[in-house]
Amino acid sequence: MSDITVFLIHYSDQTALYKAFMSLNSIRSRLRAVIVFQQGESTIRRVPDVNWSEKVRFLKIEDKKEEDILQDTISTLDTTYVLLLSSNGYLSTNMPPHSLQLAGNQSVLGTFKHNRDITIRLPLLVRTSFLKQQCLLTTSELPFKEALFPAWLSRMEGSTKRFKEGLVKQTRNNRSRNISERQKLIEKYQLEKSNTDHPSLSIIMSNYNMERYVQTAVSSCLLQNEQTEQLLIMDDGSTDDSRQRLERYCGNASVQLFSKENGGKARALNALLPHVTSDFILELDADDWLDPDAVSVIKKHLTKLPDDVAVLYGNLRKWKQLEEDVMFKGIAKGRPIKGRKNLLAYRFPLGPRVYRTSSLKRRGGFPVIDFADGRLYEDVSVLNRLIDHYRFQYQDFTVYNVREHKKSITKQNLDNWNAFLKSLN
Repeated sequence: MSDITVFLIHYSDQTALYKAFMSLNSIRSRLRAVIVFQQGESTIRRVPDVNWSEKVRFLKIEDKKEEDILQDTISTLDTTYVLLLSSNGYLSTNMPPHSLQLAGNQSVLGTFKHNRDITIRLPLLVRTSFLKQQCLLTTSELPFKEALFPAWLSRMEGSTKRFKEGLVKQTRNNRSRNISERQKLIEKYQLEKSNTDHPSLSIIMSNYNMERYVQTAVSSCLLQNEQTEQLLIMDDGSTDDSRQRLERYCGNASVQLFSKENGGKARALNALLPHVTSDFILELDADDWLDPDAVSVIKKHLTKLPDDVAVLYGNLRKWKQLEEDVMFKGIAKGRPIKGRKNLLAYRFPLGPRVYRTSSLKRRGGFPVIDFADGRLYEDVSVLNRLIDHYRFQYQDFTVYNVREHKKSITKQNLDNWNAFLKSLN
């Protein structure tokens, strides 16, 4: 009964891959094929001495994206099941072979990955027919590749999946701060879904030539454990492929996509304001992303927000963009702000910025000032306008991720900061 195709994904060293191979001996009678997906410059090709080595093949991920290779491969399969092992995982020697079965309407058998106090759910055995219907997210939609399967699992109905402890073990755990911060964020994909009617919250986003990052931003809004009322996106005259990438989300009921000639972020966000129907607005940059619990955490703070507060903000989690990945830099802790002088002495950016919709609209939205034709520091300009009339409130929460990269407008205009401050006086 050869009813399983095995996928081995994201293995970076021969030892971990060898252990994964050897663990498959316990189900060798069920193996149809074992496919190793090789990333980047990896050249791991040695297969251990097993009597099913002819079933092993290696697929190099080079020019095509990983998700395209995976999805193309899935579409050709005719086995009943796909078994997924990734990174440093291998089948437990204590696992009874009959554990790898799915009954009734179950489509996914999952297991758990532990690292200190972090527990991540991962799919292990999936019905091939189900995997063909429920396509994987793309790596362009996720902050890091380790989120691929946990994010996919988060979209599944509870009745289609079951989880069992002890089916998979790890050769080792990486306990670096960079890895643990990634895993803490990934862990949030498995939070219970919730729905809080009031106060209502919308997300607004301006995009200009962020084709590499904008799908991660949008996807982070749609993968929330509590959905936002609206996701309003303005494409500000992009000349790259980002508009086309955004159009694929228009089928979602909460997403509205608009476009205009390039005029800068303040004008783009102002064009969205008339379409906002919610009590509060969260501003998200097109190159940043949200934790999966951002909406639910923010709404909890908004329920206690005094009426004279126009802006709620917290902390920022910062990541440095590498060539094909991101690296955790640290948490930028916010602090309370009282008055305009205090605001302009703040170590910007202040965020995440959640505006009371009525206050923002009453004061004319985002100022288009003379300095740089209103195309720089719109976040400071609007806060500078609001602080004269309302209070701001800081709360100690971290759900917003800032991506630091060379193409950031702020990064490219650091030398203009002092001149901008003078223009406000």
